[in-house]
Amino acid sequence: MSRELRKVQSGLETVTGATLAILALASGVYTYLGVRELLNGSATVVFLGAVIYSIAVSVGIFGFWSYLMRFMPHVKTPIGRRGLYVAMALGSAMIVAMSSWLNAAALAGGAALEQHLANTTEQYQQKLEQAHDNALAAQSLLPDIQLASQRFSRLSSEEAATGALTGTSGSGTVVQLLSQMSRQLQGLSAEVVASREPTKERFEEGGTRLAQMRKLVSSPGPVAARANAFAEEAVALSGTIAALQQTSIAPAVKRAAEDLSRSFIAPIADGSTQDLANRQNDVVDRVQKSVKTQSEVLAQAADEILLRPAVESVRFTPLSSPEAVLRYAKDFMPSWAGAISIDLLPAVLIFILCIVQAEIRKEDGSDLDANEVTAHDMMRAVRLYRQLGTMDEEDDGSPPPETRKRLSESPTDDDPKITSLPSLKS
Repeated sequence: MSRELRKVQSGLETVTGATLAILALASGVYTYLGVRELLNGSATVVFLGAVIYSIAVSVGIFGFWSYLMRFMPHVKTPIGRRGLYVAMALGSAMIVAMSSWLNAAALAGGAALEQHLANTTEQYQQKLEQAHDNALAAQSLLPDIQLASQRFSRLSSEEAATGALTGTSGSGTVVQLLSQMSRQLQGLSAEVVASREPTKERFEEGGTRLAQMRKLVSSPGPVAARANAFAEEAVALSGTIAALQQTSIAPAVKRAAEDLSRSFIAPIADGSTQDLANRQNDVVDRVQKSVKTQSEVLAQAADEILLRPAVESVRFTPLSSPEAVLRYAKDFMPSWAGAISIDLLPAVLIFILCIVQAEIRKEDGSDLDANEVTAHDMMRAVRLYRQLGTMDEEDDGSPPPETRKRLSESPTDDDPKITSLPSLKS
């Protein structure tokens, strides 16, 4: 069995060398494609730099694995084998650092850049929706403002018609005060309603920008050119988001609500009698308290809106293909596996050679070297033996009896353990 293993091992040496050369060449080509994205300068400088680097990587990979393939299967001592394993691990880490990630960039660089653009688009969409929600939050105060305005208006009408508050109908101090409060709240309500249109316009503009960004992500063509157009849209969308935040009416609502109580001026009672004047003053005090309560409620609601976290601006950061592959490595594990396998596949071949060599040693025993003696080695040994015999004869005049007997004897064909050799001239 050991003879067959040695025979197969010898026959595969050419295949092993060719395989290693092809893998090193493939790694060099993909390294060239990856490193080209990192270099800056003229086209000639980029080309020469990428070619030189890729050639260095190919030569380094081929030489590194060639050394290990030649030495590791024949190292027997545990200390030597462990040292070679450490060298293999260190070299593999260097190969991954100088080549594999660039191979992954060549295999999945475009897809990684598109992934970066898609993720950035989602971030911008979230910020746009958050800014829109903050801008519309003040719209939720509109029903309360309208109800307060309608309540003051209704009380004014009832007081003028039936004297529901003072007991005396007619347009007097109370009616004028209630009408004034109703008009102020109506003006605030109109401001809230008017803010809807700018908010809607900014949001629609942001939606248009997002649609264009999504189109750039999925469009065919070079991803670098699409990334440049994407960056322009991203800058414009950032401005739209900032403008959308400015359309929030919440600060104006808070100021108007605080002004309701601060700017309240109690009118002088104009009743024709002292009793009517006293009733008017009583109603004015109650109206003032109601206005203060309403002001506090609106101001508190506006504060809750203003306490919402402000929308942080998103900054689009352009990436090169290798940088994108590193940032989104988890999304492109198959590409990483293929890129690393190209560089580290010879390690598997080395393990196979070590296993085969161990089996050969196991079959042949400790005299493995003796079993590998060739006919040329045997002929040379016989020639040296005869020369030694001649030297002994010159020393004492005649060869020893044992030497003369051995030299006189010729190999017989009957002995199966002895193979006849061609005659040699000393």
